[in-house]
Amino acid sequence: MNNNFLLLVKDALIEMASHKLRTLLTLLGMIFGVGAVIAILNIGEGAERQALKMIDSMGLRNLIVEAKPFADDELKEIRQESQGLTLADVEAAMQTLPFLEDYSAQHLVKVQSLYSDYEIADLKVVGVSSSHFGLSNLQAETGRVLTAQDNNNVSQTAVIGASAAEQLFPNVSAIGQYIKVNHLWLEVVGVLNNPLYDKDEFQGVKIGGDSARIFVPLSTSLKKLSSPILASELDLVKLKVAEYIDPVVASKAVSQLFELRHGGADDYQLVIPAALLAQQKQTQQIFNIVMACVAGISLLVGGIGIMNIMLANVLERTKEIGLLRAIGATQKNIKMQFIAESFSISVLGGLLGVAFGLILSEIIGFYSGWSVSWSITAIFLSLGICLLVGIGFGVYPAIKASQLNPIDALHSD
Repeated sequence: MNNNFLLLVKDALIEMASHKLRTLLTLLGMIFGVGAVIAILNIGEGAERQALKMIDSMGLRNLIVEAKPFADDELKEIRQESQGLTLADVEAAMQTLPFLEDYSAQHLVKVQSLYSDYEIADLKVVGVSSSHFGLSNLQAETGRVLTAQDNNNVSQTAVIGASAAEQLFPNVSAIGQYIKVNHLWLEVVGVLNNPLYDKDEFQGVKIGGDSARIFVPLSTSLKKLSSPILASELDLVKLKVAEYIDPVVASKAVSQLFELRHGGADDYQLVIPAALLAQQKQTQQIFNIVMACVAGISLLVGGIGIMNIMLANVLERTKEIGLLRAIGATQKNIKMQFIAESFSISVLGGLLGVAFGLILSEIIGFYSGWSVSWSITAIFLSLGICLLVGIGFGVYPAIKASQLNPIDALHSD
């Protein structure tokens, strides 16, 4: 950008400042268009990152088999055909299907009472195998997670979530403290990190909730703590799929095996996190395309507004154009002057639009509870489109101004 063009931009800004209301009305279309694009892309980026965090808790390479809940009368009928989800199912899957590398099992305890020396709490207690924490991407903030030795020894130990620690041990370190679940005292050996997401559901599938849970060894929950009558031995199983096979393909073999072992009883559901992520991305992409089209229309309207104002400027400044031509200005000089004005309007509208878009996305995120993530790509893309639209719609008025006959222009009223 040479010095002459910078001088033209400076003159354009002075011209815009002298017609504040007209300039504001011209800028509105660009501001709303750019702001809408940025807000949409920021929300889309935030949704994608949130989805990745939630899928990470489920495990992208995992298959999740979950026992379905039933009323007591339905459960009696189903138990005549199937024992529900069991450790035997898991062992059969691991021995039969070579693409399964690891598993974790989960058993929900029926809690009648739960308290520490400090507080009483209403929390879920879950028996888990030692591999549960690795497959669910859970880490201990303090202390440790449960080990295979804890399961082998049927130890009375527990790992608790961050929220559970706050409820049971306010302002006190939970490590080494004791909690009582029903009739059983458990020693707290670890407190988990807070999850990176704040939702307990993804694509209609219940996930997370680990922050407000108490984890005990699976063997302890099965042998020392009570379960609802006729309930499955296990409530949930995660099966880790090898890298060389698509989880969706692997799920078909797993589904066939479980269907055979359960006698065709529909008492479990198979969840494929990789498929959920693909579905979420497709939905988000459609949303982004539709909303980007709406925002694009706003930019188009803004571009038309620029063209109208520039054409009005040409009519208003006909004598000025004639005078410039009379003292030696070329058609190129006139053309560049009006393009500089379009450029200045576009840049100013784009920058104000960026600020508006960032504020708008934060407001939407705050009131809707959606995740918002700033996207540098969105900012530069919006500014680029804004400049193209603004300059593109300013070319015709610039050409029209440059083609005015100097003599006719000087004699115009």
